[in-house]
Amino acid sequence: SNISVVHCLYFRGGAELLFDGVKKHQVTLPCQPEPWDIRNLLKWIKQNLLKERPELFMQGESVRPGILVLINDADWELMGELDYKLQDQDNVLFISTLHGG
Repeated sequence: SNISVVHCLYFRGGAELLFDGVKKHQVTLPCQPEPWDIRNLLKWIKQNLLKERPELFMQGESVRPGILVLINDADWELMGELDYKLQDQDNVLFISTLHGG
């Protein structure tokens, strides 16, 4: 479908510091012919939400190691990771497990 898709994105564990300290973002993804997947969502986040130091969030086209991704409270590894097709109203949670010392 090519309707806009609404999601909640959550950033925790320090990941929110890359997003002006905001832990919850309601986002409406623009219409596109193909369904949105996590790969495209990450590109969109990098272009539209990330305020600084994208290398602390992204590595290549994925999140960097040490960032846990949950889709509706399930580990994204069970959901197809980057290929998971987003559904309307999905919640996507990014948790940084890296704690600087």
